Amino acid sequence: MRADILLGLQWGDEGKGKVVDVLAQHYQIVTRFQGGPNAGHTIEFDNKKFILHTIPSGIFNPDTINVIGNGVIIDPYILQNEIQNLKQNNVTVENNLLISRKAHLILPTHRLLDAVYENSKGNAKIGSTLKGIGPTYTDKTARLGLRIGNIEQNTFYQHYRDLKEKHLHIVKAHQFDYLNYKIEGMNLEEYEEKWFSSVDTLKSLRKIDSEYYINQCLDANKSVLAEGAQGTMLDIDFGTYPYVTSSNTVTAGVCTGLGIAPSRVGEVFGVFKAYTTRVGSGPFPSELDDETGQKLREYGREYGSTTGRPRRCGWLDIVSLKYAIMLNGVTRLFMTKTDVLNTFQTIKSGIKYLHRGDAIEFVPFESSYERLEPVYKDFEGWQSDISLIKKANELPVQLNHYIDFIEKETSVKIDMVSVGADRNQIIKL
Repeated sequence: MRADILLGLQWGDEGKGKVVDVLAQHYQIVTRFQGGPNAGHTIEFDNKKFILHTIPSGIFNPDTINVIGNGVIIDPYILQNEIQNLKQNNVTVENNLLISRKAHLILPTHRLLDAVYENSKGNAKIGSTLKGIGPTYTDKTARLGLRIGNIEQNTFYQHYRDLKEKHLHIVKAHQFDYLNYKIEGMNLEEYEEKWFSSVDTLKSLRKIDSEYYINQCLDANKSVLAEGAQGTMLDIDFGTYPYVTSSNTVTAGVCTGLGIAPSRVGEVFGVFKAYTTRVGSGPFPSELDDETGQKLREYGREYGSTTGRPRRCGWLDIVSLKYAIMLNGVTRLFMTKTDVLNTFQTIKSGIKYLHRGDAIEFVPFESSYERLEPVYKDFEGWQSDISLIKKANELPVQLNHYIDFIEKETSVKIDMVSVGADRNQIIKL
């Protein structure tokens, strides 16, 4: 058996959580392989809205085992709050949530460092969520980090104190007023107390050597779905650096984030919006800083599920979409938030970039530093409410033209089209 992968093809917020929730019923194991609580996967059903930051989106299926892999970084306080919210809504967690011992911990001072580094950048801020993601991955690479398995060791508290002192030394060198800085509305000492209380919750959860567990499940012909966080264009190597996240968000990240060989990768599901959004700073060729962009934002409720920040909005960027499909080896496409375009008379898609006087169809290195002007192709909008449609043959002809165009450009079939926020508002093509 091979592990299937689902990941985002834009700058995150593509609706991956909803798609995983829909697919979970077909998989015995759903696992996260990278990222941290800077990601927010939103799932809506039964008039309830859930935002998952660390726990895989298969948690709502009682028959699915959910694994937080070694490539994920975990803030115990955020994870505990997530677990409590699920329990309050009668969602079982302990019985079907497993955590890799090799997953790294986000310390309170990692979040402090995140604020220090972002503050020091001035106008060059990258738009960090201030969740401590970058500093945690930095310590991981520098071989200083603390992992889930360490909390079971007698030396844990000493290692914690040593790392905390290293962090505070850096903070003081930047002359940052950390005593008055608030983390989740608390000062460092208060947050640290809550953090350690949450570590006790972590101790009660089942911890595994996830690389062995996942491979043994595949050997036993169990179905596995790996759920990505953020999006391809935020990948640390292939995204719009330096305005990226700190992990590999592409298919290759599954191998290091779960401990499986490339030969064990099966289907790769790529999720994208019918338009494009981005949170934070960084290049965004098809961005619409006008009434149309605002209309997309309001109709699509485009506000960050983690930060609440307004998302930047623009037309679908076919050039970057094809780039993401190439990097990930996408075999199937899922298009989300199609209903947001219901009222548009004309819909556009960027099919090329104007770069230094030339029309190009690739993402150049300079895209991180120079403005690329998109060349658009226009489509007639369907101007009707598609949210109640249940079957593919009921879709408006104009939407079918849009779908056909994307499939022809990308050479990948679109399997599903989302026509609303609820898990049931999915059209299978």
